[in-house]
Amino acid sequence: MPEGGASISSSAANPAADPAAGPTPESTQNRAPDPARRAAVPDLTAAEAALRATTGRRTSLLVTLVLGGLTATPPLAMDMYLPALPEVTQSLHAPAATVQLTLTACLAGMALGQLVVGPMSDRWGRRRPLLIGLAVYVVATALCAFAPTVELLVAFRLAQGLAGAAGIVIARAVARDLYDGVAMARFFSTLMLISGVAPIVAPLIGGQILRVTDWRGVFVVLTVVGALLTAVVWAKLPETLAPADRHDGGVGETLGSMRRLLTDRAFTGYMLTGGFAFASLFAYVAASPFVVQEIYGASPQTFSLLFGLNSIGLVIMGQVNGKILVGRARLDKVLGLGLVVVVVAAVALLLMSLGTFGEVGLVPVAAALFVLMSAMGIALPNTQTLALMRTKHAAGSASALLGTTSFLIGAIASPLVGVAGEDTAVPMAVVQLVAALVALACFLGMCRPRSGWAGAKGGGI
Repeated sequence: MPEGGASISSSAANPAADPAAGPTPESTQNRAPDPARRAAVPDLTAAEAALRATTGRRTSLLVTLVLGGLTATPPLAMDMYLPALPEVTQSLHAPAATVQLTLTACLAGMALGQLVVGPMSDRWGRRRPLLIGLAVYVVATALCAFAPTVELLVAFRLAQGLAGAAGIVIARAVARDLYDGVAMARFFSTLMLISGVAPIVAPLIGGQILRVTDWRGVFVVLTVVGALLTAVVWAKLPETLAPADRHDGGVGETLGSMRRLLTDRAFTGYMLTGGFAFASLFAYVAASPFVVQEIYGASPQTFSLLFGLNSIGLVIMGQVNGKILVGRARLDKVLGLGLVVVVVAAVALLLMSLGTFGEVGLVPVAAALFVLMSAMGIALPNTQTLALMRTKHAAGSASALLGTTSFLIGAIASPLVGVAGEDTAVPMAVVQLVAALVALACFLGMCRPRSGWAGAKGGGI
């Protein structure tokens, strides 16, 4: 991972790191900044350069921790609340399918919010949209704690997702500002290590909160965490998008940037691959509280432990990806391997759910879910890396498209896991398998790298 001034300046990333990659959506356009605008950004003095060289490691670590906290916002908002889902159905006198809409609403909000905040960050810089989004997130989370009906809870969760999207999309855009190629793949794996702690501890914390209070206490804790994160971002996260690299255009330029990205077959392929892989993951997130607790009779605390174990598998494989596989194997081959493992695990889950192997207990099902989640640690970081390597000057818009696609597909998939009620795991397994197969098909059909494309090679950047 770069250690110099990369942590505070987008100039650290190498936009021409991959001359063999072929044209990207932007390489065919004149992206040279206006000379007047560039003149407004003075060059570093020798003293400033020396200061950055001596403090780069500390600043880079600090920014990494802050970005990890931002990417941890979705699992915190989702996973700390998961053990309380059965209690919410009783407290608000609502069916399970309706309560699952609180997850869907939050996901849909995060999807749509990214589509707005990403282009805003390309125009106004990263800090301002991020701070506004975090402030609104805190207010919306506090309102969730006082929701008197499931309908209002769904509405407040939608607002929570819309605002929380700022942290997700801008964290990816900042990473693209700072890194490129293999360094970016490793950085995303590092972010997965940090943000991966959230799904490990969040259900555990949620389960313990339910020991002393009801589901509303979960949102009180989330409000406090959001306020603390907002304060840290305000004090410690620098601006990473230089004024010379910002876009002056309005909606027209934003739509043009997105259109250019979507006409790039490889970018769109990686975007869809990541989106459907995420849908397979979120089918597990939405259904597992009912599958583990209602079908197999586990307590909220046992569910939290199993959920945390699966998250540990995801984190470990994310580190294997970043520390071992990246730089030694082509990124596209590593991604393909991860997708195949997800498909195999989903097939095993479906066969067990259908009773092909007779009556199975919780342990075999938990083992298959562990394998599926662990494989996500290989698949998800590499889809993001390979997609973002296709662009440089519209990282916010690219990040928005990646996030919006993932969360929208996940939001569509989540209600499907409850269509057959709470007494069977078959819908969860079917959704996971179909999503994984579509992800693999998108990868094979749209993302085949040309011969000699260094962008798909770990060591070619």
